[in-house]
Amino acid sequence: MRDEGLYFEDIVEAADHIAGFLSGVTKEQFEDSELIRSGVLQKLTVIGEAAAHISTETRCRHPEVEWTAIVGFRNIAVHAYFAVDWDRVWDAATLDAPVLREQAARILADEFPQEDTDN
Repeated sequence: MRDEGLYFEDIVEAADHIAGFLSGVTKEQFEDSELIRSGVLQKLTVIGEAAAHISTETRCRHPEVEWTAIVGFRNIAVHAYFAVDWDRVWDAATLDAPVLREQAARILADEFPQEDTDN
């Protein structure tokens, strides 16, 4: 079984990619670019998939994270792709992902500290 800390790393990395994809991009540019929309949606899907693998125990310790909404968003994106609300994707990418990134990074640091492999 995959170490749970790796899922938090996936969340942080995907959120960082989203931030990079959208750096300097307006909402209008996002709406006009299939490439950017697809990349952002794929990374939001990665976030949702990673969140779905977080244990119930860990979720209970961190009720500040909107686990159900994150996984639900992923399910809609994957199973109802042609019904995707791009305004909601924009909001998830620009408002929710940065907050989640910080939450995931904090959980990762607190509960899954990296071992020093230089020694």
